[in-house]
Amino acid sequence: MTSPVADRGPEHLAQRAGSGDEEAPRARRRVPERLDVRPLDRFRSFKVKLAILVGVSVTVAALLTQVSIRAGIEPLLALPLVVIAALFSTQLLARGMTSPLREMTAAARAMSRGDYSAPVRATSRDEVGQLASAFSVMAAELEETDRMRRDLVANVSHELRTPVAGLRAQLENLVDGVTEPDPAALEVALNETERLSRLVDHLLDLSRLDAGVVELDLEQVELTPFLHEVVDAAALASGGRDVRWIIEVDPPDLVVDADAARLHQVIHNLLQNAARHSPAGGRIHVAAARTDRDDGVRLDVHDEGPGIAWEDRSRVFERFQRGGAADSSGGTGLGLAIARWAVGLHGGTIEVLDDPRDDTAREGRSSLIRVVLPDPPPTT
Repeated sequence: MTSPVADRGPEHLAQRAGSGDEEAPRARRRVPERLDVRPLDRFRSFKVKLAILVGVSVTVAALLTQVSIRAGIEPLLALPLVVIAALFSTQLLARGMTSPLREMTAAARAMSRGDYSAPVRATSRDEVGQLASAFSVMAAELEETDRMRRDLVANVSHELRTPVAGLRAQLENLVDGVTEPDPAALEVALNETERLSRLVDHLLDLSRLDAGVVELDLEQVELTPFLHEVVDAAALASGGRDVRWIIEVDPPDLVVDADAARLHQVIHNLLQNAARHSPAGGRIHVAAARTDRDDGVRLDVHDEGPGIAWEDRSRVFERFQRGGAADSSGGTGLGLAIARWAVGLHGGTIEVLDDPRDDTAREGRSSLIRVVLPDPPPTT
């Protein structure tokens, strides 16, 4: 049974196109191919390599000493030859044992200057080779972290600059007497202030996400009144956009164990996103029901906008990603990242599903996002 459809009258996300602040990942420098014989690389232990190195050097020195004695070569002449031969054999066998250490030293110095492209080759399987492999992984992660930091600064600066500029212009007009302080002018200033407030709230949520200090206050949430409340808030926040809100809960008395505040945040972010990208007169469906396997509750939000491309379906849940195309809808690119975090706190999943509209599905785009919250484990 389905609850009466709530049809309320008027009341995509794209990746940052870039403001020139983003830098393309630096390509790894290619090392020219050359003959590089490393006879001890097959051994997995550095201690074994040292033992072989010492043994071979001593053996070579002893054999050459014996040969020089039998050949009647003067000791003063034979000794330098024996030492040179022993050093040559040592150098030949030791080739590659410490080169990763030298490469890591050079790479670390380059990283201190912000260059993460210095190569570190790991051809051996011993402890030094494992260290070189771990160093390369660390360098790649540091490069990605540094890129994300630069992107974060650039995107936050861009997002803050837009409402601040609008608010400043409006206030300057009021102060200079260009605009009368009527309700319409004050409403513009209020909208820009609220946009700033939303961005700050999102950034605070991200800081809580990174700190991992958020705890859930689980309770049984009745979804029918809960979704009506969230839709009311989303309709108010959408600024009276010409969209229709449709709520369907099956069964009408469906409940879910969740943190009401966090779940409200998830659905509200999804609805705001849907409202921004819906065409005039479009419909936004919010549906709740038990999962097919009856092991949880699914919540679907579906709008009639252009949808998210197939290749962007996983990226849209990352920070400051907007589905691959820039827009001027006023979104921060943080809503879906925060929604994924909040859903993850509940042990649930959030994903973009194939669009039920055939024409959109054929184009590989979808406007259907599904949240699945699992049932809590039984208490014993």
